[in-house]
Amino acid sequence: MGFATDAIHAGQWADPLSGAVMVPIYQTSTYKQEGLGNHKGYEYARTKNPTRTALEDNLAALEKGAVGFAFASGMAAINALMSLFSSGDHFVVTANTYGGTFRLFDKILTRFGMTFDYVDTSNLEAVKGALKSNTKMIFVETPTNPLLTLTDIAQIAALAKQHGSLLCVDNTFATPYRQRPIELGADFVVHSTTKYINGHSDSVGGILVAREASWSEPIHFIQNSAGAILGPMDSWLTLRGIKTLAVRMDRHESNGRAIAQFLEDDSRIDRIYYPGSRDFPQRELADSQMGSYGAIVSFVVKDIDRAKLVLERFRVFTLAESLGGVESLVCHPAVMTHASVPFDIREKLGIVGGLIRLSVGIEDIDDLISDLDQALSV
Repeated sequence: MGFATDAIHAGQWADPLSGAVMVPIYQTSTYKQEGLGNHKGYEYARTKNPTRTALEDNLAALEKGAVGFAFASGMAAINALMSLFSSGDHFVVTANTYGGTFRLFDKILTRFGMTFDYVDTSNLEAVKGALKSNTKMIFVETPTNPLLTLTDIAQIAALAKQHGSLLCVDNTFATPYRQRPIELGADFVVHSTTKYINGHSDSVGGILVAREASWSEPIHFIQNSAGAILGPMDSWLTLRGIKTLAVRMDRHESNGRAIAQFLEDDSRIDRIYYPGSRDFPQRELADSQMGSYGAIVSFVVKDIDRAKLVLERFRVFTLAESLGGVESLVCHPAVMTHASVPFDIREKLGIVGGLIRLSVGIEDIDDLISDLDQALSV
């Protein structure tokens, strides 16, 4: 089946009681058992819930994986993945990774004896140089947040396999509509479903998809034991959002390209980060790996003082954290999403005081460009 068809139908079933075409919200904490040890596959909602199962099956199908697991947030999904490993294990991580991921790895998991090296994963030689005998996994974010740097997933997957390591890809920005890391050799895919997957800024969630069915039992054990599950209402909202993922992404991306084109020759900005811009060094990789350029556009103004003036002038774009909703958002990564990353590391990566990130929504493009134009006219 095609992607849009799977987005609407994979993992879905009509309600056996009423025939409802939407999977119901099974808002229950427990299930009646017909007798001791005799039940319908459901005992307790932390362990299993039909609405959550439908979402997990749907996203596993879209990512071309064997099994999926839904969590209360993207960070909960990553934390569950890391719970598969042990003290003394080493990991290679994309240097410009999401601030929350860095915080989990650097401030929490290091206390349990795990070690991390942060490298430019777009540079294969840098990744090779960071590998150690105890490297258990390479964790890649592509495109990165907020600088949109790409990693060649197939290259890193081959390297990981050669080394005997696993590969996980955070696919939040690209979505399975544009990029399917498992088809390129990854072992795991994670998403913050809060973003494009849900797409309506009304649910927080995460998904972990595994290539091999053999991961089903250990990951489900962690999911059930730690309990950071996605609730039935959020599962239903996310299922609802996925049904329009393909058409939403097409509109997001067409708007994103128009915004980037508007900014490309604008003398009021110092630099633009967008995979589709003419000077983007990895545009060929974006074409081959994603087939599109996404709808996140970052740009740099003179300094943080000017950035503050610009941010205060937006009227259609909303100043807020997060991204991927139908409404356009604007944020200041250094102060907002990446504040947990130390200043010197942020500066080295390019997350400077003048950097502004746009999450381009699906509003009328003329309104978005007009709003951006007036915001920059300070």
